[in-house]
Amino acid sequence: MRWKWIAGTAIVAAALFLFSTYDNRRTDDPETMPREKELAMKRTIMERDAEHTEQLFRAACAADVRRVFAQSKSADDVRRRLRQMMDHNRHFVYAAWQPPAGAGTDSRDEPVRFGSLPTDAGEAIRSRLDAKTVPAGPGMTRISGTIRAGKRAYIVIHASSPDQQLGTVTAVASHELSDRIMKEQRKNLRIVPYPSDKRFNIESVDSDTLRDKKVRHPEQNEGTSHYLVDHVVVKFRGEPTEQQLAQIQEDIGCRRVRRLGYTYVFESERLNAKQMMDYFRDRWNPEYVEPHYIYLTNGIKRTSGQSRAQSDEESTFAPNDELFAAYQWNLPNIGTLKGWQLGKGSEAVKVAVIDTGVDLDHPDLAGRLAEGINLVDENAPPEDDVGHGTHVAGIIAATVDNYEGVAGMSWYNQVMPIKVLDHTGAGSTYDVARGIIWATDNGASVINLSLGNYVDAEFLHDAIRYAYDRDVVLIAATGNDNTEDPGYPAAYPEVLAVSATDSSKRRSVFSNYGDYLDVVAPGETIASTYFENQYAALSGTSMASPHAAALAAMIRSLNPDLTNEEVMDIMRKSADDLGAPGKDPYYGYGLINVRTALEYALKPEGFSEATKKSAWQEFLESLRSLFKE
Repeated sequence: MRWKWIAGTAIVAAALFLFSTYDNRRTDDPETMPREKELAMKRTIMERDAEHTEQLFRAACAADVRRVFAQSKSADDVRRRLRQMMDHNRHFVYAAWQPPAGAGTDSRDEPVRFGSLPTDAGEAIRSRLDAKTVPAGPGMTRISGTIRAGKRAYIVIHASSPDQQLGTVTAVASHELSDRIMKEQRKNLRIVPYPSDKRFNIESVDSDTLRDKKVRHPEQNEGTSHYLVDHVVVKFRGEPTEQQLAQIQEDIGCRRVRRLGYTYVFESERLNAKQMMDYFRDRWNPEYVEPHYIYLTNGIKRTSGQSRAQSDEESTFAPNDELFAAYQWNLPNIGTLKGWQLGKGSEAVKVAVIDTGVDLDHPDLAGRLAEGINLVDENAPPEDDVGHGTHVAGIIAATVDNYEGVAGMSWYNQVMPIKVLDHTGAGSTYDVARGIIWATDNGASVINLSLGNYVDAEFLHDAIRYAYDRDVVLIAATGNDNTEDPGYPAAYPEVLAVSATDSSKRRSVFSNYGDYLDVVAPGETIASTYFENQYAALSGTSMASPHAAALAAMIRSLNPDLTNEEVMDIMRKSADDLGAPGKDPYYGYGLINVRTALEYALKPEGFSEATKKSAWQEFLESLRSLFKE
């Protein structure tokens, strides 16, 4: 018995030490990190993003080529599916089929070629088309190293049919993803000052003082918001008459006017934003007048050392999606696979993704998209020309268990694509507000906003309140500046604010924090769909937010009677507590837990914080068992 007391004392001492260091490790003050070190870590993330995305590209291309044989029973099938592969995937620039050795002289057994070999890396590619590089065994695949030519990168893929009866296929794929990601990352991670843009003539403002601010260094992006220099937003106390509007337009030299309710956006040919705000305050006594702010994506692209999604959940269910096992650590990390035992979503519950649009033809999103709208160009469909919105949509709803690509969190919930951000990943308050209202009026139960700004814009808040009052669950990303400055719309009380964690359930270095934070979710190295039928690994609070949005949709699918506030309350209180006990500024209420949240959704009457055991409680229980005779 004596040894048990000695052991117990030692365990308690060790536990106290570990728990103290545990909390310190998880709640280390981000403000203590030197700015240059933070920037260096962000640059490292950016470089690793490109590397990991290239790995995903190679894996997905190889799977596409192998699928040609898997879906073919004859040489005619191979030729047809090879043609389809080329038509549906722009990144394949060349493909050839070689009949098996000993095939007859029938014309149908002659080699066929589609596309053409690129000229910028012709010799390097031709050297890899030599017969020596072709796989010798049945069902084998061989992928060349990366061949670089300027901004483009190429890979050569050889695949043989499983029984060697259907010959071999050789394909050449090209991409600019690595360079594109490096370029986009500098802006998304706020590694550079906000870049000039041809669409917007912008200035910047300090979000606390609303004084103009020149952003000359990347760290000055924190707490800085950008606005259109020749626009102003005005909410009148009553509807202005046609004569009054005509007078206003004459006074300010109005180039364009847009309306949303009693709120107007005026664009002037001769006055700047400050001059127009002074004019409206002096002459019209509006409810409010403010700059026309710009919202930016809160996503970054990143990699990590995970090679496999390892969890006890694998024994529960492992989807057969080609990229799941190797890349999707995020789903087991938050109890998704166990949660599927209780619910997988419903087509009746739609999630609006207010973003850069969605790749409407992506094969992994086929049948998962509801009707949407393009508010940047209303004459065009909500097609993604950035990749950000497609990635967000895939986290929520990429088809599960279809032998292709990645698995989304929900099996059945549909995504409503609403394009409010242009090809630069930026969009105005007016378009974002219209997107929220349109989504609400067209049946969205959940709205995801992976975008942000640091100014509390009344115009945007009006739209948020409009959706909230109509029982919509609003989810938003906090931002990627590693700052406690509240980001909007995440900081509005009607919105569930989400920050990011890594695979070890630690706060991501870039993730914003503060008292307004509600929950955290996986936000690093998230593999998902990407525009132009591709896949990419991205990081950012933009990636964390759709995990929470998908969970909200799954909760509403399981129990449609829950109100939006009840759904958010379940997500907060069912989260796994991280950091300091209880709610804290770095993790909010903790990491979302799909299984636990769905259990509460099924039995909301028994829902309380008391039903959840803390890590400390679990430790004490295990300690008591040690002393039992």
